[in-house]
Amino acid sequence: MMDNGAGAGGRGMSLDGLRVFLAEDESLIAMSIEDMLADLGCNVVVAADNIGDAVDKAGAAGFDCAILDVNLRGKEVFPVAEILSQQGIPFIFSSGYGRSMLPDQFRTRPTVSKPFDMKDLSAALEEALNPVSTGTLGN
Repeated sequence: MMDNGAGAGGRGMSLDGLRVFLAEDESLIAMSIEDMLADLGCNVVVAADNIGDAVDKAGAAGFDCAILDVNLRGKEVFPVAEILSQQGIPFIFSSGYGRSMLPDQFRTRPTVSKPFDMKDLSAALEEALNPVSTGTLGN
């Protein structure tokens, strides 16, 4: 299932039409992620570049999953992750530091380490959306 090439035939599950909430504070990285998501058939329908905006938007309906940059303008994104967890909305973390700085309750969440490519992003999204079949969440 981890073989998710850029082409639609290479993915283990379809991400077409997936509505994504993107919390990322660096505009060039956000644009790059949006381009990768578009290539995967996904749409960014909600975006935030700071923790206050992200917290407000996390409670809104209208998206299927989220990509959360761990550090938004110097503030940790974990309050947003808590809201999404309580609502049962799948999410992944994006970090330049890997899982090491994640609180214990989020260490099993899919995480992409910056810089990442479309294959990494696709695999993490698939893991978040269907954690049982990938078997990679572990302890």
